[in-house]
Amino acid sequence: MSSLGKIFKNGIIDENPTFVQVIGMCPTLAVTSSAINGIGMGLSTAVVLACANIVISLLRKIVPDKIRIPCFIVVIATFVTIVQMALKAYVPALDKALGLYIPLIVVNCLILARAESFACKNGPGASFVDGIAMGLGFTLGLTILGAVREILGAGSIFGFVFLPETLNTLLFILPPGAFLTLGFLMAVFNKITKKKA
Repeated sequence: MSSLGKIFKNGIIDENPTFVQVIGMCPTLAVTSSAINGIGMGLSTAVVLACANIVISLLRKIVPDKIRIPCFIVVIATFVTIVQMALKAYVPALDKALGLYIPLIVVNCLILARAESFACKNGPGASFVDGIAMGLGFTLGLTILGAVREILGAGSIFGFVFLPETLNTLLFILPPGAFLTLGFLMAVFNKITKKKA
């Protein structure tokens, strides 16, 4: 497998941010009451992650170590602001649903961790692939979690109702349901990926 292919597989499966590394849990548990919210938050994070990784990789030899982290935060905050403005302009309903969690991408440990552990040590191409892969892995995790919670809690997915209201379990839409569903999905994901390894 090529180096870039390995980086991509690493982000989606081997070091999946949601199911393996268990980082970025604040938005994971807070906004995944539906699949569409999971996709929206995941893709927003992926865009910020990929763009920030490129810029941080380009600046890695220029920025002194003493001010490295504040510089990373400024770069990340810039891309978060761009994403938030784009959501407000083009997808206002999603922006309203995600609310405060979009600006909180700035301090999402997933983004800072990738900047620190990968982008500041590798070139822009590899850093971009890492950002895309980690972002898609995060999106995958949030979407699956949101879909399961939406199906079990509301009997629907992407707005299409297919279970009668009597079968809905409110617990899965509430915060305790997020913890239970995430734990179950982590176990399933790790069981499946360990068998393939």
